[in-house]
Amino acid sequence: MENSVIFNSYHKNGLQLRNRIVMAPMTRSRSDNPENKATALTALYYKQRASAGLIITEGTFISPEAVGVIHVPGIYTQEQIAGWKLNTEAVHAENGVIFAQLWHTGAYSHPDLHQGKKPLAPSDVNPEQQVFTATGFKLTVAPQPMTVADIKRTVNDFKQGALHAFEAGFDGVELHAANGYLLQQFFSKNSNLRNDEYGGSIENRARILFEILDAIKEVADIRKVAVRLNPSLNGIMGILVDDETIALYNYLVNRLQDYDLAYLHLIEPFTDVSGNPNAIQEVAKHFRPLYTGTIIINRGFNKDTADKVLSDGDADLVSFGVPFIANPDLVERYRTGAALNVPDQNTFYTPGEKGYTDYKTIDQQ
Repeated sequence: MENSVIFNSYHKNGLQLRNRIVMAPMTRSRSDNPENKATALTALYYKQRASAGLIITEGTFISPEAVGVIHVPGIYTQEQIAGWKLNTEAVHAENGVIFAQLWHTGAYSHPDLHQGKKPLAPSDVNPEQQVFTATGFKLTVAPQPMTVADIKRTVNDFKQGALHAFEAGFDGVELHAANGYLLQQFFSKNSNLRNDEYGGSIENRARILFEILDAIKEVADIRKVAVRLNPSLNGIMGILVDDETIALYNYLVNRLQDYDLAYLHLIEPFTDVSGNPNAIQEVAKHFRPLYTGTIIINRGFNKDTADKVLSDGDADLVSFGVPFIANPDLVERYRTGAALNVPDQNTFYTPGEKGYTDYKTIDQQ
């Protein structure tokens, strides 16, 4: 078991990780408090999983405008920064490494979450998604197209979110530019109908990401900043691949190569895109020749498939989502070959410790 590549340490460009097993960002909806802040319970959850080489937190909202679901922690108030500080201290006490994922949902939201105002997005395209509000799931609406001033303010919100994350003690930040949220809405032709400098050409649709990176670079070490992309997202989460999707993501990754980032976090296709000429079939294999920095790959890996993608050289680290929910000691279970706990899907997004911090480790069992 010990010979598996996933247990090797990883040292590159400031990353000092004890293994190559990454805990993927996963919304868990435990911040059911008036301040929408991470709590001591959240801190326990991450502390339990600190044996991962790297923890990436659930998405944390960079501003009130960024909110797209209830009971998710933000990072735009002093109370929220203090809440996250509990989490970074807990993980660091276990010699863990933790990055904050900075999040803006854009159109993937609802007026109920914005005092009746439409959420802001690149264009007035309804993603037709269900959003979890205080009164249950509701269908999204056509959002309010962002003005250039709105975009500039949002760029600054990402910069402030990064500053707040470092104030809270995080080792780095990951920009959520995937899964149908604001930044991917700018990238995709079906959700970006603009005809100004943020729409039309590939360069224009990608512009906001590089403005955010440049803004953060002014105030922080860019080697502590990462980006998450989902290049082959298609037919779900309000996004469609198109005749320029591959060219757009090639452009993004080629330019990201110049930024000396902590890592690039890529996601393999969520749905079957075989036979679709507009979709990248194997994301890690496609981008490895384009990107010499650290690549994390995600999507339904187990220990054996993770070992293979690392051994093949297509990625440097692998992130695991659901297995970490039910297995706080996932690293040790993989190391010893122990059976995995089965996650309870009914408690993925419910308040309290049930299905959150009460899963047993091997020792407890």
